[in-house]
Amino acid sequence: MTSRNTYNEEEIIEQLHDPKHCQAAFGKVIEQYSQGLYWQIRRMVFNHDDANDILQNTFLKAWSNIDNFRGNAKLSTWLYKIAINESITFINKERARNEASIDDDSFLLNNIESDQYFDGDEAQVKLQRAINSLPEKQRLVFNMRYYDEMKYEDMSEILGTSVGALKASYHHALKKIEAFFEEND
Repeated sequence: MTSRNTYNEEEIIEQLHDPKHCQAAFGKVIEQYSQGLYWQIRRMVFNHDDANDILQNTFLKAWSNIDNFRGNAKLSTWLYKIAINESITFINKERARNEASIDDDSFLLNNIESDQYFDGDEAQVKLQRAINSLPEKQRLVFNMRYYDEMKYEDMSEILGTSVGALKASYHHALKKIEAFFEEND
């Protein structure tokens, strides 16, 4: 049995497949991954309430599919994949609702500037504008590497993209962000 302060993924996965311990184990999963997943989602959708809704959807989807989790990948990888897919689904619905083109995510920036939970200064808003100007894949890669300090190998599992392509995406994203700051000084 895991103690209250330790998280042992092998034990948790074993407990997730045991009907007697499944609920308690899933509670530990939520406790372990909520904050990281929340911030990954938040960097994609910018709005606190939307991020919370997507986080809940992520855990609901994980709970309803827990029997399908075989442990071939890390639990965190599986959860991040669900969270990213839920975020992309949300963004696509918002694009359709706002009748925005695939490259126009300006409605997302409006969310961050009007979000009562955002307390960033002008430099942070400018960085978010720069990140938002990136194509979706580069934006994902940049956020995962820059903010989460995620290894390229882990990103590769989550996004289904080669490590080399991810490194190139990150490099291109950095160059575009630098150019954005130079143009908007």
